[in-house]
Amino acid sequence: MAIRNFLESLEQVHVRRMNRRSLRLKLAAGLGIALALPLLAMAATSQGVTTHTSLNVSASNVNGDAKTAVTVSVTGADGQPAAGAIAIVEGDRQLAGAVLDASGQATAQLTLAPGNHNLSAVYAGDATHLSSVSPQDTALVGGTGTPSFSLSLTPVAPSALPMVLTAGAAGTVNVTVTPINQSALTAPLFITLSCSGLPNQAGCSFSPATIEILSTTPSSCATGSPASACPPVGTMVLQTQAENNPVHVIASNAGNGTGTVQWAILLPGILGLGGLAWGARRRAWLSRLSLLALVALVTMLGTTACNPNYYYYNHGPGNVPATPAGTYTITITGQSSDGITAQTQNTKFVLTVQ
Repeated sequence: MAIRNFLESLEQVHVRRMNRRSLRLKLAAGLGIALALPLLAMAATSQGVTTHTSLNVSASNVNGDAKTAVTVSVTGADGQPAAGAIAIVEGDRQLAGAVLDASGQATAQLTLAPGNHNLSAVYAGDATHLSSVSPQDTALVGGTGTPSFSLSLTPVAPSALPMVLTAGAAGTVNVTVTPINQSALTAPLFITLSCSGLPNQAGCSFSPATIEILSTTPSSCATGSPASACPPVGTMVLQTQAENNPVHVIASNAGNGTGTVQWAILLPGILGLGGLAWGARRRAWLSRLSLLALVALVTMLGTTACNPNYYYYNHGPGNVPATPAGTYTITITGQSSDGITAQTQNTKFVLTVQ
């Protein structure tokens, strides 16, 4: 009996140990899962939050000019408003671009030719949100009979908008000028292109800078097609600036006679000042000599290091700062005149300088 009781007690001890070991394994497994869940959530977040982009289109009339107002809203799958840039597109052309506000919305006003236009809003995404495209919305634009035009953009390099450049790089977009009611023109319409909203140390240029619209269909269009089927296109180049640290080259005086001329001016000045110190009050001729020495000294200072030109030619220009990094909304404006009335249309796109 004693042996049996002893064996049973040993078995009970073994069972209790196994139960404790099993409990420890379960606790370890639970702890591992608890630690893994945040990591999985972080991994999902690092891949980006999906977004939903919506587009609302409404027609309006501004000072007799038909306008199409668009509102874009972008929200994440987490229900929070997204940040970043959007573009309003029709086919492969961008009609407008904007930066979302704090509520994840952006608005734009478009000038469109009469007819139906299938518009979409494209959200470019950001560090935490994935890109998305809205369903198409159709804008029905009626005619006003007044000659006008609209602007749209097609990216060239980089091949997508918003435009992203490193400081020192250049970007190119094609600017399409679409005539509206050009048959009502009584004289050619000349449209001058310009840009605004650029950051410091950046510039833009257009080729051509002025575009002409005729009342008839251009010969470049296929026979029988409307002028809007082959609108004129200009090219805009946007150039940013990299930080420039020029090499300072010190000009040598050897062999060019400059040193001799400087000494020829400097030596009389030194002698004159010495004479002035020795006895300017004793003799009248010393006063005259002092005056000549003073004139020579001023001339010498004007041709040496006290002159800005001397410093530039001997030390080179200062450092040129780079275009500041950031996100900018660039406006491209077309201003037209037919000799009687003038009108202005514009479109926008987003530039990011890294």
